[in-house]
Amino acid sequence: MRKDPLWWTGIGCALLAAVLTALVVAGWQPLLAYDERVARDLHAHAVTHPAVTQFMRVLSDWVWDPWTMRALAAVACVLLWWRGDRGRALLVALVTLTASVVQQGLKFLVGRERPVWSDPVDSAQYAAYPSGHAMTATVVCGLLLWLLPRPGPARSPATRAPVVGAPVAGTPVAWAVTAWTVAAVSVLGVGFTRMYLGVHWPSDVLAGWLLGVALVALATSVPVRARGSDPVER
Repeated sequence: MRKDPLWWTGIGCALLAAVLTALVVAGWQPLLAYDERVARDLHAHAVTHPAVTQFMRVLSDWVWDPWTMRALAAVACVLLWWRGDRGRALLVALVTLTASVVQQGLKFLVGRERPVWSDPVDSAQYAAYPSGHAMTATVVCGLLLWLLPRPGPARSPATRAPVVGAPVAGTPVAWAVTAWTVAAVSVLGVGFTRMYLGVHWPSDVLAGWLLGVALVALATSVPVRARGSDPVER
């Protein structure tokens, strides 16, 4: 049996997402009551703070919009393909496409209604569960982090064997910390904006996060050979 932490993380998040989906479909009252309470409180704040609401709309509809995230994934695919790293380019494209199919399929199957307000501050179409914004941001940011070079010893061009005493290659710590921070803010931030704008229940966003992590973790747990290197396995 596999013991890869990424694989187990993916399995765990997938199981949690399945449980959450079952609770939503079954109409479990404690969860629905929590969703309604949080949504009501956030909407009350949004209505009385139009400047904050407008800022949230810019973040949600432009900065962290799913199409913005897909565009980032597309740029990564093109760059990888241009460098000859076609294995990882195809994986990024396939996972991003799969995320769209999964989220739209679940929206159709679950058919959950979005919050309805007499004084809405934003609008969204189609079903609520899961949040496409949250899932897409999680998938794309997770894939981009996966693409960061891993620290490792320099290798001989002829034998690919580690060179003793050679400097360690990889992403500088400052850049890695910045990348992880931006990714975390984006994933958590887009989820909050969707709730704040009153177009998603909290459990919609949580499902998007769980499904996104599950998809990225399972996909990247499979070794993929990067150009001119050993198979990449996180």
